[in-house]
Amino acid sequence: MRNVLALALALWPLTLAGASAADCAAPFVVEAPLDGSLQPTSRVENLQITLQSCRREGAEEVLATRSLRIGGEELFVAVDPEQLATRLERAACWTCKPTTAEAQLHTRFIGSVERLAREPGKALAPGATWLDNAGLKSGRGGGAFLSGDLCPSHRPLDRAFLKSLEQGGAATPIALSITGRWMEQHVADFLWLRQEKAQGRLAISFVNHSFHHPYRPGVSDAQNFLLVPGVDMTSEILDVERLLIANGEIPSVFFRFPGLISDRALMERVREAHLIPLGADAWLALGAAAHPGAIILVHPNGNEPLGLSDFARLRGAGRLPQPFRPIDDAP
Repeated sequence: MRNVLALALALWPLTLAGASAADCAAPFVVEAPLDGSLQPTSRVENLQITLQSCRREGAEEVLATRSLRIGGEELFVAVDPEQLATRLERAACWTCKPTTAEAQLHTRFIGSVERLAREPGKALAPGATWLDNAGLKSGRGGGAFLSGDLCPSHRPLDRAFLKSLEQGGAATPIALSITGRWMEQHVADFLWLRQEKAQGRLAISFVNHSFHHPYRPGVSDAQNFLLVPGVDMTSEILDVERLLIANGEIPSVFFRFPGLISDRALMERVREAHLIPLGADAWLALGAAAHPGAIILVHPNGNEPLGLSDFARLRGAGRLPQPFRPIDDAP
């Protein structure tokens, strides 16, 4: 009896952890079909903002920015603090402890979050409280960083534009700022994007663009977009992440404000969510030129064909910096 009890006690931590060495050897993958319909967000339980330093033997330290549960298993969103890549990990495989932004300022990730939360944006009229294009607008080094916004739209995704980016060999990097409403309204297009990514044609980073992307025509920017009264900023952030994770995709560490419009309070909410605000140096439809290191902005959601035609014209004339680089390289 004593030997049985000793064996049970020896196995208890492993049973409690619920993860074998094989389980811990690779990131957690959320299974989601590449056709059909969207998976329900109810798959993702108790999604919470956190900041923890996590370690395990044989692996580099990561930062946990979200905790969640799927199928009864405790997970966290892991961020490589220097490379900025995100993935899901089993909590049972790691030893995590709370940390602070101050303690992580030396990392490229949290250093960028904290620095860019204080970006001033464009100069505004005296007394104006809102910010225009605050955040990261250009990146380090040469080439350019291509981004496309998927705001709510009644028009289909411009697949021809995205296919024009494909090339032999390595997948073309593109950061797609995605809203929850667009995903719900364009299920087939979203699943097509997942297929392009899975098959190595596009290297897509999904950027949080808010769930609803509110917009009121004719209303000033000071009371528009996420500055519409009554917006729950935490829900706008987490509801997009919940939908992406439920459908097999891991959100990046970036957030792009709808219309590129924010204010100090919204910037603070993004900072508290440990996200890097993403602006744009070259919104092509507005006539901006793309210089080396520029973050280029177009809208492949069907709402802004001028930007796509300008992109094709400039690219054909050799007036877009090359190569296109992953957005994780920019901060």
